[in-house]
Amino acid sequence: MHYQALKDRHRQERDQQHPNLSLRLHRALSWLNRAEQAEDTDGRFIFLWIAFNAAYATDIDEQLRLSEQETFKAFLEKLCSLDSTNSIEKLVWSEFPGSIRVLLDNPYVFQSFWDHQSGKLSEEQWKERFASGKKAAALALANRNTPAVLGVMFNRIYTLRNQLIHGGATWNGRVNRDQLRDCCNLLGKLVPLIIQIMLDNPDTLWGDANYPVVG
Repeated sequence: MHYQALKDRHRQERDQQHPNLSLRLHRALSWLNRAEQAEDTDGRFIFLWIAFNAAYATDIDEQLRLSEQETFKAFLEKLCSLDSTNSIEKLVWSEFPGSIRVLLDNPYVFQSFWDHQSGKLSEEQWKERFASGKKAAALALANRNTPAVLGVMFNRIYTLRNQLIHGGATWNGRVNRDQLRDCCNLLGKLVPLIIQIMLDNPDTLWGDANYPVVG
């Protein structure tokens, strides 16, 4: 499902939605729309990440705030529990032979690899963590634990997100094309599913949206 079909549905249902949910969906859809228009892979990835962020980010007390990774992992677990058609699980299984497996095998989207490059970890340490992450994903797949697979996958995507957002990559550079392509492929399919599941579950407590509209 693409932006226009989701947007048409949101227009039909938004008056019956809680304002926080409607605002989240409105923002997420706007960035999904921009992502679908992007002609460059870097831009498409950034816009897709913002769409994902708009869907899950919650305004909570700073003292209770989880790390960003823990926050979106909890969000993904919630989505999987609400996914009555198992659309996310089907996506994981259909993509694992391709994009997900390639992503798990790519050290350049594994934070410990970069920690080794900066002297924070030994070569042995980062390789042990790399192998452990791949083993955890394989075990999660064997147990059909979709949230756990997504958790490992999003650890990789988050590393790429940090590289781009914090200026650790060159726009349209040659060295990160494979991982950008694979991450865009996954997010481009997952973000519309996330929005669809949120539309399907308007009575779920999604939390207060960040930066509410004022004035």
